Amino acid sequence: MRLNENTVICGDRVILVPYRAEHVPTYHEWMKSPELLELTASEPLSYEEELDMQRKWHLDEDKLTFILLERPSSSTSSTLGPEELSRCRMVGDVNLFLPDGLGGDGECEIMIASKEDRRKGFAREALSLFLRYLTSTLPLPAASLIARIGSTNVPSITLFRKLGFGITKYVKVFDEVELRYGATQEEEGVDVEGLDLKVVEKVEWEDVALDGKIGVYDGAAITKE
Repeated sequence: MRLNENTVICGDRVILVPYRAEHVPTYHEWMKSPELLELTASEPLSYEEELDMQRKWHLDEDKLTFILLERPSSSTSSTLGPEELSRCRMVGDVNLFLPDGLGGDGECEIMIASKEDRRKGFAREALSLFLRYLTSTLPLPAASLIARIGSTNVPSITLFRKLGFGITKYVKVFDEVELRYGATQEEEGVDVEGLDLKVVEKVEWEDVALDGKIGVYDGAAITKE
């Protein structure tokens, strides 16, 4: 989506940047993993196909993607120059799909590629910033945000529940659950037998302030707007 082609969002631990051609080599290596292909319901692509996909996603108006970079712990400046950016390691991506346009539901998904990078808070901070950006910039009503996750991916289901999403249906043929922001499985009457649905501590992403965190990425540097 062209909307975020020059947008960067700076968090404390992660930086969200537009998906560019320079990210494709690392992304392509990630997607050689059978685990990631299964978790993301993706098909393996050649490097050339991955490049074509990146170009297509840049232009498509029904998709919005950010690559997640780990912010260096030594970074204290609000301006990140080319040299500092080049040292930022890719850790995943976050996406929005709008099959019915802004008037329909927006499906959110996140991927932290390496097992070593999971359970470090990257996904929680990235999703909090991403959801706040979607609801304040597109703007997309929070109640139209959904996520579809394989029923065995308990950590991802738990994360979205912490962010205020509730399970609204179980799609048996795909063995996945659908969650919607603001819903609860009790209200929806969904049979969630077999899922480990422990009480979770809510993450109030609606209160996240984006002031001073959104900047412009011109391919050479990040400067705060």
